[in-house]
Amino acid sequence: MYKEPIFLKPEFKERLWGGTGLKEIFQYDIPSDQTGEAWCISGHTNGSNTIQNGPLAGHNLAKAWEEHRELFAHEEGEEFPLLVKILDAAKDLSVQVHPDDTYAREVEGKNYGKTECWYVIDSKEGSEIIFGHQASNKKELQDLVENEEWERLLRRVPVQPGDFFFVPSGTIHAIGAGIQILETQQSSDITYRVYDYDRVGNDGEKRELHLDKSLEVITVPHKDPYIDRSDAVQSDLRQETLVEEEYFSVFHWQLEGESGELKPNPYLLISALQGTGEVRINQETYSFSKGDHFIIPATVDTFELKGNASLIVSRSNKS
Repeated sequence: MYKEPIFLKPEFKERLWGGTGLKEIFQYDIPSDQTGEAWCISGHTNGSNTIQNGPLAGHNLAKAWEEHRELFAHEEGEEFPLLVKILDAAKDLSVQVHPDDTYAREVEGKNYGKTECWYVIDSKEGSEIIFGHQASNKKELQDLVENEEWERLLRRVPVQPGDFFFVPSGTIHAIGAGIQILETQQSSDITYRVYDYDRVGNDGEKRELHLDKSLEVITVPHKDPYIDRSDAVQSDLRQETLVEEEYFSVFHWQLEGESGELKPNPYLLISALQGTGEVRINQETYSFSKGDHFIIPATVDTFELKGNASLIVSRSNKS
């Protein structure tokens, strides 16, 4: 039975708005100076991570999900349910929105819509995100979009490192230039562009917008989701609950010494944003450092952490 962490190799995605921040912050070997995303824990068909250690080394996470469901507490579903990525926005991302599960199934033939959340790793002074809109009803929303009155429509929010945003499906949003985030989301790659600053792609053409679908799925009026960030302490580990909702729970763990005994409950996705440490399981020790991503599978009864590190930890709530 699998009794060790599952370390994963990031998959990189080049984007029009990407830069070199993933190399500068995490020392990743990125493919170009327009690298926008590192898919760090993913079983998605567009980028499933390769397992780096243990009996499944060389296999990808999608295959492990398909053939070894005991690692994930026999959770149901055709696809690994979550996707953890790091985004480096050297330029503004397009203003966009994602559908919910029902719309994704009925219109796109996909299993999942996309609810997500963001933990701000770093940001330049004055950086902003777009989060929500000002329209009070569907008619006003449509008019503002069709007339391209973006300053009247869009809500801009300043950000700083350590900020957290929960972004339910239907929320119009965009990450601004100069921001790096860790995103935990449903395993979906469905995005509807609302506005793209009239940019052209590598083919010299303006990038496609999806206004009809966007107007169908945008939540009106916008509602800021309630977030109650709360702390708990165990030994030398401080756990801050960032969000607990239908699809996932996400926590920030600050480790400064030894954690004491922990349980996966049922399995955990862990990303190291700062520092170094080690995982102890059954007297065996596994080292990790900044930029590493791993899963504590459901086949592990208990584990301990030791070191000095800042970790984002997530859990599927579909088990």
